[in-house]
Amino acid sequence: MLCLLGTGGLWAQSGLSRKQADEAAERLLKEREEKIKADYGHEWKEGVLTNGDYKMKFIYKVFGDKPAEGRSLYISMHGGGGAPAALNDQQWENQKRLYTPKEGVYFVPRSSTDTWNMWHQFYMDGFIDKIVLLSGIFEDVNPNKIYVMGYSAGGDGTFQLAPRLADHWAAAAMMAGHPNNAKIECLRNLPFSIYMGGKDAAYNRNGLAREWIARLDSLHRAEGGFISDSHIFEECGHWMNRRDTIAMEWMSRFKRNPYPQKVSWVQDDVSRDSFYWLYAGDTGKNEDTKVVAEYDPDTNTVNVIETNSPSVVIGLNDHMVNLDKPVTIQLNGKTIYKKRLPRTLRSIKADVDAGRDADLIFPAKFKIINGIVNVL
Repeated sequence: MLCLLGTGGLWAQSGLSRKQADEAAERLLKEREEKIKADYGHEWKEGVLTNGDYKMKFIYKVFGDKPAEGRSLYISMHGGGGAPAALNDQQWENQKRLYTPKEGVYFVPRSSTDTWNMWHQFYMDGFIDKIVLLSGIFEDVNPNKIYVMGYSAGGDGTFQLAPRLADHWAAAAMMAGHPNNAKIECLRNLPFSIYMGGKDAAYNRNGLAREWIARLDSLHRAEGGFISDSHIFEECGHWMNRRDTIAMEWMSRFKRNPYPQKVSWVQDDVSRDSFYWLYAGDTGKNEDTKVVAEYDPDTNTVNVIETNSPSVVIGLNDHMVNLDKPVTIQLNGKTIYKKRLPRTLRSIKADVDAGRDADLIFPAKFKIINGIVNVL
């Protein structure tokens, strides 16, 4: 087993073998799990999560036998929104009964606030990360089988959190919500379903749902990816008489691919530090910052196809390319680098410290800035 010596010594070492990198990641993830369990295990048992000044109550139920690969997790967000707390409490109670998976953990949080945008404010990202980590520890949830869904205001949240956190989900289901400024491009690798009443005209929900359906279909035809499932129940208003429950079976067909070969990332008004194997770096966190990149395992090539950011940071691991061989890095199809990229403990530790799950650890990273590659 590789010895880890802290910030000096081996932490600064580069050029790890794949075996050493895997052992280091395993060790660090185990240490993080023990710390999370000690620091936050009581929150899971008490049913109240914290994120700074915010608190989130939750309940969950477990269904079916646990698969050998770990359980599924369905995060189901209630309706309500900018309303008295009592109404949101009632909607939370309703959401607890709305859906039943054949297998998995059905997790129903009560929103931390009583605002119209309660499910997609900045604090939600931290809550989602904590839910993912704690459910993995206490219910053996498989990080590649996590699903997000919501009704009405919860549908608003799904429209926002599905693309913003697309690298967290295996699939998403939006019921009776409004997209606001959601970034559809981020759904390239996330199966996304829309369920809407044909008569649900408030805030033009039905019209916008039809627009999103058309856009997803168009993107799928033009570019591949963008898998979707759409249902407009013409005779229904805002309440769909539980016809939307078909979402549970549809979502369960999918597992997350943590290493999609082509990624499209557009920053939301709530920015993120990373997205799949892309990182924001110093210049990539403004809203509408865009990066489109791809890799080819057959040619050991990474290509940044499009970006409006002065710099792009990319992480790689041995599931994507062969790090024991030179990696060709291209910008708009033009080769700007062709050398081996070292696996480093520093890179592994940064991902573990950021709370990324075991399948999103990248031991090699590089930055492209002004067309020049800097190995990190």
